[in-house]
Amino acid sequence: MKRFLALPLALLLSTTPLVAQETEDSPSLMERGAQMFFEGLLREMAPALDDLAALVEEAGPALESFVTEMGPKLRSLLDEVEDWSVYEAPEVLPNGDIIIRRKPDAPQGPDLPAQDPPEQTDL
Repeated sequence: MKRFLALPLALLLSTTPLVAQETEDSPSLMERGAQMFFEGLLREMAPALDDLAALVEEAGPALESFVTEMGPKLRSLLDEVEDWSVYEAPEVLPNGDIIIRRKPDAPQGPDLPAQDPPEQTDL
């Protein structure tokens, strides 16, 4: 993660402001040192950035397919649920079913009947 954030920082610091133009034609020793540092950092990060680009290129079609198929269903689910904080984390059962339970201490909505907390059974 540090490598990923270093590139934008390097590009930001390597650019010089337009208003701070030097009267001399050659850069100072400090500027040359900073420029060499950031060029070396950029060369060292190049393989990691290439790997990241390959990962994005590989995962792109799968993500596009997921959004195409699941997007409308997820949107309708988001429209139905008003407050996600009243639900527990999803639980995957051995048969593959996914259960999202309301928290026992969550306030009951106006259209929901009062319920006893579900009994915990060992699966």
